[in-house]
Amino acid sequence: MATGTGLDAQLGFAAETVVGTPVTVTKFCEFNSEGLAWKPSFVEPAGLRVGRKYKRASRLVQSRKTVEGGLEMEWPTKGAGTLVAHALGSAGVPVQIAATTAYKQIHVPGGLVGKGLTIQVGRPEPSGTVRAHTYTGCKVVSWEFKLSNDGTLVLALEFDGWDESTATALATASFPTGVEVFSFQQAVLKLGGTPSTASGEMSVSGGTTVSTIVTEISIKGDNPLAVERYGIGQTGVKKEQLENDFPTLTGSLSAEFNRTELYDLLKNNTTVALELTLTGSLIASGNNYLISFILPACKIKEAAPSVEGPDIVQMTTSFEGYDNEVDAPIQIKIVSTDTTL
Repeated sequence: MATGTGLDAQLGFAAETVVGTPVTVTKFCEFNSEGLAWKPSFVEPAGLRVGRKYKRASRLVQSRKTVEGGLEMEWPTKGAGTLVAHALGSAGVPVQIAATTAYKQIHVPGGLVGKGLTIQVGRPEPSGTVRAHTYTGCKVVSWEFKLSNDGTLVLALEFDGWDESTATALATASFPTGVEVFSFQQAVLKLGGTPSTASGEMSVSGGTTVSTIVTEISIKGDNPLAVERYGIGQTGVKKEQLENDFPTLTGSLSAEFNRTELYDLLKNNTTVALELTLTGSLIASGNNYLISFILPACKIKEAAPSVEGPDIVQMTTSFEGYDNEVDAPIQIKIVSTDTTL
């Protein structure tokens, strides 16, 4: 039954075979909010004409086209690995674990060339009609996983895209069964230890579970892209966005003040591995739904405690992930029942 409100909204996506060439969306995710928007630029007349002092509508033309905006979603236990692959430029695919129904995906940074998404948003009108807005050539310009006290793991994505169609039919949304989300009490955060990579998978030995009370953690990536590749003969549509600067990995921890565990890492310019793991319900044979993040070479950039009254002293710690020249700068591991991206 239609409500005429956001309760009827839907969002689907699919990887494009050729960046900018639309495909039918086949994967759908539950989402909290979205802000994708088609933004044309305009060429306006500037010629002087006696008797006319206002710009003429007949001379105004739409010039360059672009898509900007993003979405926020609670990270699901199934069905969203494609988004991580496009955020990192990863070539990772699900690999079966032994003879079970559990499959693992190992995502590490790779090239973003050829990685484009078609994204379709179904936006309901108060009349009950759901209008389809389909965006092509979408690349991830930034991504952020955030986990807060007593909350769920949330992913925020920002996109840059080519163009929009309002003529494409609204796809029929379908979702995997039994999808859950990851929550605060399922998380374990470790610092330190020795990272290593074997058979394409990174692990950390000897890491120590953080004893400080951490109330929020964020892990973010930025992908600098040339987003204004417009030229004559392209009818105002850009060419594929290419990487044009160093990508960055940053993050933050909101925690109670602990000098030896966090602050001294800043003072001593210590390089430290960070591992965040969230473990969900059982799939089969000792394998659980899981998402984990390993940054093997983090540097604390800020860790300023401040006394603001009689309460417990708090400290916000900012860090950046670097390349240790041996392992991948970041690894995101997913265990689920997904057999394909």
